[in-house]
Amino acid sequence: QVQPVESGGGLVQAGGSLRLSCAASDRTFTTYAMGWFRQAPGKEREFVAAVSWTGDNTYYADSAKGRFTISKDNAKNTVYLQMNSLKPEDTAVYYCGVSWSRPMGSQVRYDYDYWGQGTQVTVSS
Repeated sequence: QVQPVESGGGLVQAGGSLRLSCAASDRTFTTYAMGWFRQAPGKEREFVAAVSWTGDNTYYADSAKGRFTISKDNAKNTVYLQMNSLKPEDTAVYYCGVSWSRPMGSQVRYDYDYWGQGTQVTVSS
């Protein structure tokens, strides 16, 4: 069983940056896609970004395009989410997901097999 572990969340002012990390201590890390989702209070978990198993293909929600960058380092078994120009509406718990069934990546939360515990991101105005 894969257990992703997120880190890097925190409190930042609007316009600032954060880099989230998600590490998976599994030797098959190179064979699965990863995704970032977020969930704000009272809202459904929503797609943010995804990367294919090779790291060559990336996908973004419209709200993330031009501001966020997802990347996958197979040598370090880690996926990153660089978030720039943060806005108060980006405030949420960010979750990292692992998908074996969709190695090219997916925007659908139900395509992900394992989830981390989440990391809080708070953007103040």
